[in-house]
Amino acid sequence: MTRDEAWQIVCEFVQSDNLRRHMLAVEACMRAYAKKFAQDEEQWAVTALLHDFDWEIHPAAPDHPMKGEPILAERGVDDTTRRAILSHATYSGVPRESLMEKALFACDELAGFLTACSYVKPGRSIEEVDVGSVKRKLKDKAFARNVNRQDIIQGAQELGVPLDEHIAFCINAMKERAAELGLAGAAPSLT
Repeated sequence: MTRDEAWQIVCEFVQSDNLRRHMLAVEACMRAYAKKFAQDEEQWAVTALLHDFDWEIHPAAPDHPMKGEPILAERGVDDTTRRAILSHATYSGVPRESLMEKALFACDELAGFLTACSYVKPGRSIEEVDVGSVKRKLKDKAFARNVNRQDIIQGAQELGVPLDEHIAFCINAMKERAAELGLAGAAPSLT
């Protein structure tokens, strides 16, 4: 499956711009890791884009992503990609074994958290986000409550990358696509 075909599936099933941008943010991180690890960038991008394609129709565990997986199979998505998508849900019972599976898990929650960190910066830009500010926000349990901090920590550990390095790597990956992710900053005020 090509990235364009995956994006067509996303657009068919996902109406929320925020969810689409989340999937694009995970794609940015995954594509950067694929390049770093000399893996198949296209497959990693497709996997990232499709990982939450069924969230709007199956927004709760255990339905997501288990009920979405047969839809992807019908659409011709390969076994490796579907397995990685299943493994990103800790409750699925599918263990994360491949590097791609570990990267998807590591990037998913962190990409969402980095987006939230960007939104509270004065300029609403990923350019303003740094490792220190992210780590401070990770300690603030009231901030982005729905983000599972343990998944972020565990994801970096499973990927074999120190947490600070993982955060910095994903910030940089998202910076490269800031405009597309809605994280290039707010327009200057004319007041």
